Amino acid sequence: MTSPAPTGLTPAQIVAELDRYIVGQHRAKRAVAIALRNRWRRQMLPAELRDEVAPKNIIMIGPTGVGKTEVARRLAKLAQAPFLKVEASKYTEVGYVGRDVESMVRDLTELGVTMVKGELMAEVKDKAERLAEDRLLDLLLPHRSTEPFSSGSLEQVSPDASRDSTLEKLRAQLRAGKLDERMVELETQQQAMPMVEVFSGQGMEEMGIQLKDMLSNILPSRTKRRRVRVAEARRLLAQEEAHKLVDMEEVVAQAIRRVENSGIVFLDEMDKIAGRQGGGHGGPDVSREGVQRDLLPIVEGSAVTTKYGIVRTDHVLFIAAGAFHVAKPSDLIPELQGRFPIRVELEPLTRDDFVRILTEPENALLRQYVELLRTERVTLRFLPEAVEAIAEIAMQVNASTENIGARRLYTIMERLLDEISFDAPDMPGKELTIDAEYVQQRLADVVRDQDLSRYIL
Repeated sequence: MTSPAPTGLTPAQIVAELDRYIVGQHRAKRAVAIALRNRWRRQMLPAELRDEVAPKNIIMIGPTGVGKTEVARRLAKLAQAPFLKVEASKYTEVGYVGRDVESMVRDLTELGVTMVKGELMAEVKDKAERLAEDRLLDLLLPHRSTEPFSSGSLEQVSPDASRDSTLEKLRAQLRAGKLDERMVELETQQQAMPMVEVFSGQGMEEMGIQLKDMLSNILPSRTKRRRVRVAEARRLLAQEEAHKLVDMEEVVAQAIRRVENSGIVFLDEMDKIAGRQGGGHGGPDVSREGVQRDLLPIVEGSAVTTKYGIVRTDHVLFIAAGAFHVAKPSDLIPELQGRFPIRVELEPLTRDDFVRILTEPENALLRQYVELLRTERVTLRFLPEAVEAIAEIAMQVNASTENIGARRLYTIMERLLDEISFDAPDMPGKELTIDAEYVQQRLADVVRDQDLSRYIL
């Protein structure tokens, strides 16, 4: 049975894990590590006290590209928790056409069901593959006593031969992959579903989901026959058997428990909805405050109807983020401010941070490009001076145009390696060394021309 999986890692261990992928931002890592550990602590409490402990929601303040989303995403992966990233600005006030805020809970629940179902299917994978193998052997064996079985890779088996010995010979051939190209005819079940358009807007989306769910239960499934290769048939049958072995009621029950106790919602662009009525701006501020007031019950804790049942948000962890250049967290309505007790400011990235981002994490950008080109048998090496030059150019471009943080490194690396990436298939076995001179040669002109760098970098 799969547990809701609150992590037993200590805050120091959580920070160490985050350090493997994210450079700097120690205060943000500490804040999320404590929030995650508090979930484990809450699970250890007596039942009567457990429900009283509210999650310590967090607001991350900092410019784009400094690691806000990555911190939250890695945290969710570490906790094996359903994780949903949404832009707060895409929701609209009740009464306006658009997505209602409750849809984030439905989306999170869908992710939780998919996650738990995948885990339970992995647990029954071996059994499902054995059952699929047996079904495939039934398809491959003669169906009539007078029908011999023959294969290009297996000697002819007469109908009088022992069924068990024939089965074992076939099984050995199947496992060795010698029957993979043979064609078989499969029967697959398909749901006869009509087209149902789901309208957006308050309540309409939920009605559409419920209608589709109701029709899927009423309408009969139809059988479809198709000819496929044995290798593909084996995969399809294993998938079908795994679905049969997994109890969907148990999947849904576990998923709802996991969403309620471990779910994480990352609300990006929170500063875009910060604003109150009477602030002198008019127009959009009314809608901004309306969205905040719609968000409030979800963050405070409410019961949301989903296609899988009622999901409570009392213990879902909400991590809000935004640049807050113009608006400030104090511009949020007081009730919503009170639901985000932890505020943490992320530091702007420095030149040294860029160097570390390029080289240190397990998914370091330079390593990604080296490994991508290795698939073409091209060996790429970056000298330390080249890494310094790339970091310096990233800082210059961010300072002279829009500061997009570490994301600038991606545009610079693509521009730098454009020719090599294009010609790589024609250079197998070649070794290339990237030095500072090559970096300047490829990028200096673009950096000098600010108008050009706005378009290219």
